[in-house]
Amino acid sequence: MTVLVLEESQRRKWDGSDDVLFYAEPRLVHHLDPAFRTRLTALYAERIPKNAVVLDLMSSWVSHLPEDKPLERVIGHGLNEKELATNPRLDSYWLQNLNQNQELPLPDASVDATLIVAGWQYLQYPEAIASELLRVTRPGGQVIVAFSNRMFFTKAPLIWTDSSDQDHLDYVASVLEAQGWSSAERIAETTKASGVMGLLGQAGDPFFAVISTKPT
Repeated sequence: MTVLVLEESQRRKWDGSDDVLFYAEPRLVHHLDPAFRTRLTALYAERIPKNAVVLDLMSSWVSHLPEDKPLERVIGHGLNEKELATNPRLDSYWLQNLNQNQELPLPDASVDATLIVAGWQYLQYPEAIASELLRVTRPGGQVIVAFSNRMFFTKAPLIWTDSSDQDHLDYVASVLEAQGWSSAERIAETTKASGVMGLLGQAGDPFFAVISTKPT
């Protein structure tokens, strides 16, 4: 059973048009800087077990997975077919608007790790998604939600646009825990910009992640 956390007013977006229209054109660019992406790949290398079945939810043309990590299968999901078809790490994928339909077309206990990168901030019904992820994850499996301080402002619900970075961490953790995921680990780190700008002390995109495990 899905446990609601948000009030209906917190689910509203400035742009209430169909998300499929917004993502109709492929965006084959990086939305997060090299420092963030390097940290994310290192986290995946540390946390994802070998030969895991991975679900890359709200994916794009790149999955940020370590090249030397052997995986049984990587399943992708998103809203733009060209982006997903371009992603070399995906063994399969499907298209679905999660703000209209939260039921995932995957069997119970079939996934070892779910990855959501810079995507949670666009979910209007995250409780139902967290509940579905609990269903499709094997006991002991995990979900890793990573994000920075960037977003498409008009497409993010008010719960995200009207809150701080720390609030975002607590919000993601509270939704996961309410659906039965284990007590969530929160990561908040600064990064250093790459190249000359990093040598000059310029910061990169801040790195935030929430990690939780399905109880055994």
